[in-house]
Amino acid sequence: MNDIRTDRLLLRRWRGADLAPWAEMNADPAVREHLGDLLTPEQSAASVETFQAEFDERGYGWWAVEELATGTFVGFAGLDLVDEDMPFDGIEIGWRLARPAWGHGYATEAAFATLAFGFRTLALPEILAVTTAGNHRSQAVMRRIGMTRDPAQDFDDPSVPDGPLRRKVLYRISAPDKCHAGAAADSQAG
Repeated sequence: MNDIRTDRLLLRRWRGADLAPWAEMNADPAVREHLGDLLTPEQSAASVETFQAEFDERGYGWWAVEELATGTFVGFAGLDLVDEDMPFDGIEIGWRLARPAWGHGYATEAAFATLAFGFRTLALPEILAVTTAGNHRSQAVMRRIGMTRDPAQDFDDPSVPDGPLRRKVLYRISAPDKCHAGAAADSQAG
């Protein structure tokens, strides 16, 4: 699997040096606000092992995201299979950034590159995105990358206990025609 470069970011396989900043992100209550409990360093390390194994098995998954100008790890973005306990199936796009990387447009930039990979390389007919009903920042990214939501498809996540994290919203985007697919792919340079 090749790296994906955008104007400012490198989406790449995980490295050992990513473990400490990844664990720090997962221990940040602001980063985890819409995700649930904070993760221990051991849980964070185990998640990276899973990410690497899924990449080896499927050829796609969650890339580490690095800021090109500085080489700084800023989070993750990528594609994954929708969890089995969801009321739908498909491939899901997602992202998570460290707080210092918020507000720079990195999530949108990484998401556009991920969509281009999903549609052009994997030939996916559709890509989904799921977040909590209260995660307005992620929903704004979903809208910016062209995803749409039908409120009738919102659902309660069966794997989450009652509370503010249980209600989820579902966004979708279908593969663009060839004219638009080329424009989306131009967001990745390499």
